[in-house]
Amino acid sequence: MSEKFEIVAKTYQGLEEVLAGELQALGAESIKVGSRSVSFMGDKELLYKSNFRLRTALRILKPIYTFNARTVEEFYGQAKKFDWSSVMELNHKFAVDSVVDSDLFPHSRYIALKLKDAIADQFRDKFGKRPFIDPKNPQIQFFVSVTNDTCTIMLDSSGDSLHRRGYRHSPDIAPINEVLAAGLILLSGWDCKSDFIDPMCGSGTIAIEAALIAYGIPPGVFRQNFGFEYWLDFDDELLQSIYNDDSMERDFEHHIIGRDISSRAVESALLNVKNAGLLKKVDIQAASIFESPAPGAPGAVVITNPPFGERLKREQLESFYSQLGDCFKQKYTGYDVWIVGSNMEALRNIGLRPSSKLSLFNGAQESIFEHFPMFSGTAPKEMAASIDLEQAQPRLAKPKAVLKRK
Repeated sequence: MSEKFEIVAKTYQGLEEVLAGELQALGAESIKVGSRSVSFMGDKELLYKSNFRLRTALRILKPIYTFNARTVEEFYGQAKKFDWSSVMELNHKFAVDSVVDSDLFPHSRYIALKLKDAIADQFRDKFGKRPFIDPKNPQIQFFVSVTNDTCTIMLDSSGDSLHRRGYRHSPDIAPINEVLAAGLILLSGWDCKSDFIDPMCGSGTIAIEAALIAYGIPPGVFRQNFGFEYWLDFDDELLQSIYNDDSMERDFEHHIIGRDISSRAVESALLNVKNAGLLKKVDIQAASIFESPAPGAPGAVVITNPPFGERLKREQLESFYSQLGDCFKQKYTGYDVWIVGSNMEALRNIGLRPSSKLSLFNGAQESIFEHFPMFSGTAPKEMAASIDLEQAQPRLAKPKAVLKRK
């Protein structure tokens, strides 16, 4: 039986419950929801799967050492007691990131520096040489969390943030983060039994994430590597088996549609769709939401991040959002519309009353996710505004062709 250990998945504030639902579907145990994180118990296979399959996780961390310290000197001394050669080699390049929530220590960067010193000094004492610190391209990444006098050191199994799927290579036009995009889709409760539309798709991220969910394609399939591939206990055969597991892939009988008035945005979106191998699965075309009929069929779920800032001058925002509200009322009857935005003043000008409103944070940036069911009378139950986290999980269906790792 595989050894089980604690694992921590980091996410954005507001997506914790969705991430917990994803982890439950993966078979995680002892799931505990925190602030911007979810902890759980699992083995090496679940650690690999979490990196490969989770859509709303930013990083997957493995706690390896917890101790108490009340001074910087005590922190350094306690950190130096751990056998760092048990998790890395002298020729590994490493880096340290940290978060400190304590009045006992000056700031996060100083704690990170002291851990670097403790690791490097221990290697120097043992082997006569210090390992190389490379904050830009480390092979081994450590993460330190300090709360009051409790210090926890974790290995970062992800490497680059998991929002960097690997398909977005074109110059982006006001892009939305891939993890946030996937979180919005899962929060909406879209069950993949209707069309999905982003009528102002920009570089196509929301539409691409919807296609990955609809066809059961794991987001990690585009990644070149993960942090755990440099670990001393890395199991390449296990990773290959996860890459080649097609049990979550399925057929999708409806349409994924992206539209944008900007030819530059459409060009960017098409390149990203191509990079994701979804040209036959995502319909991207140039069209103005105001001048074109609603694409897709009534009953479709619409999720969009309207342009602002660089794509719209400030004085145009009020008029644009007012016209947008009128457009949805007139053209999107029978559609289930969700709008996300961080410009609260602009959103107030849309002239529609949301049936629900969710607050999400990308770092310190707050976004509001509003639901506008465009139904006459009472919305059908399957389009209700309440969030069902079980429904928000990707559906399993008939397997398709296997995805081979390149």
